[in-house]
Amino acid sequence: MSGGAGATSARWISPRLRRAALVAMALAATAGCDQAAKSAARSRLAGGPPVALWGGAVRFEYAENRGAFLSLGESLPHGVRFAVFVLLVGAALAAALAFALRSRSLPAPELAALALMAGGGLGNLIDRVARAGSVVDFVSVGWGPLRTGIFNLADAAITAGALLFLWASLRQSDEALSPPG
Repeated sequence: MSGGAGATSARWISPRLRRAALVAMALAATAGCDQAAKSAARSRLAGGPPVALWGGAVRFEYAENRGAFLSLGESLPHGVRFAVFVLLVGAALAAALAFALRSRSLPAPELAALALMAGGGLGNLIDRVARAGSVVDFVSVGWGPLRTGIFNLADAAITAGALLFLWASLRQSDEALSPPG
C-alpha cells in the first residue's frame, strides 16, 4: 500500500479543482506577499532616506507611481488612468485567470507563469483601488550608473511569470521541432 491517506483523498479531487486550488494559492501568496512588503515600505521607508545594501546594488526607497512600468501613463488624466490601469487591467486579469482555469492542455510551467503574472497584477490592482490610483514601489537594483527603475514585488512576479512563460513556450517549441530520438 503506497501513498497514504493524502494520496487516496487526492484521487477524489478533480484535476480542475486541483488546478483552481493551485492557482488560488499562487494568487493569494503572490498578492499577499506583495501587499505585506508594500505595507512595510510605507511604514519604514516613506519620508526617509533610501537604504542601500551590498554597496548600493540593492536600494530600498519609497515611491508612489501613478503610471505603469517606469511611470508610463502617469500624466494621463485621472479618468483615463482609471480606465486603463483599473478597468482594463482588471478585465485582462479576469481573462487570464479564466483561460488558465479552463484550458485543459496548458502545461504546468505555463499555468505557474500565468498565476505569477496574475498574482502580481492583482497586487498592483489592489494598490490602485485602495490608494487612489497609485502603486507603492520601493526597490531598485543596479551597479554604478546602471539602475533599474523603482519597482515592487508585484512587478517582479509579473516579470518572472513572463520570463517563465517565454522559457516554457520556447522549450515546448524546441521539443516539438526536434526529431524523435
